[in-house]
Amino acid sequence: MYEDGKPGEIFLVMAKEGSTISGLMDAFATSISIALQYGVPLEALVEKFSHVRFEPSGFTKNPEIPYAKSITDYIFRWLASKFLSAEHQEAVGVQASGASLRPYSSWPPSSALTMPAGRSSLCR
Repeated sequence: MYEDGKPGEIFLVMAKEGSTISGLMDAFATSISIALQYGVPLEALVEKFSHVRFEPSGFTKNPEIPYAKSITDYIFRWLASKFLSAEHQEAVGVQASGASLRPYSSWPPSSALTMPAGRSSLCR
């Protein structure tokens, strides 16, 4: 995370190390990290990757994102909930929460990403 509180890198940990999905998500996270480091605004990435629909999809335990249309959808709406303004959050369908705009005192946050029961954890 940069000194201004913006993310400069993301890490995704999938449940089954060495699986195809784990490798793809690792490569995807690396490409998003490079984009952030080269100055691509998080708002642009969130607008592009939110609401992308593919399996697995389903209900989550996160009250700000009760339903994820895909892993990608969840990741980018989660990033919006932690790093973007209330207007941007509303635009991508993040549910209002008083905790969403508070800065973290430590990393990773205690509210690590969770997916629906039986799904892999996305991030720690």
